[in-house]
Amino acid sequence: MKLEEKIKNAIRDVPDFPKKGIIFKDITTLLNNGELFSEVIDYYAKKYKDVDFVCGIESRGFIFGAAVAAKIKKGFVPIRKKGKLPYTTVAEKYALEYGFDEIEIHIDAFDGVKNPKVLLIDDLIATGGTAEAAIKLIQKLNADVLAAAFLIELTFLDGVNKIKELGVTVDSLVKY
Repeated sequence: MKLEEKIKNAIRDVPDFPKKGIIFKDITTLLNNGELFSEVIDYYAKKYKDVDFVCGIESRGFIFGAAVAAKIKKGFVPIRKKGKLPYTTVAEKYALEYGFDEIEIHIDAFDGVKNPKVLLIDDLIATGGTAEAAIKLIQKLNADVLAAAFLIELTFLDGVNKIKELGVTVDSLVKY
């Protein structure tokens, strides 16, 4: 069975979560399958072994990003919601359905590496606002985002186009 099929079979649909009419793609059923989780990490590690850093978006991006970074023996950089990082940060706002939110990265996240190459990773891309903001943050620190990788892409929300407009390649393992 192909990796995409295995992932689709492992993801649980939860209707009406977090609100009525939404079908939530629950990845916890994939995460507790050690063999499949390892296969997903191996896929990313093999494909992106030449990056200098892996950035993960809070919070599920931390799960995949930290595992990939450890596997390829590269640094992991967390991108967090405003006010969660303890040192000097750079911030980027992005639009939500109602209002705005903000994410941050440490100002020295890529220090010591000239022209760093970065993989951005998260579990899911929907409208693309958070990933777009994360890419802009990484670019503010003069790093090159080689790819934005997502376990799941919700194609009907068209978030990938925001990422492609920034000149970043998108790698989605599963599309709905």
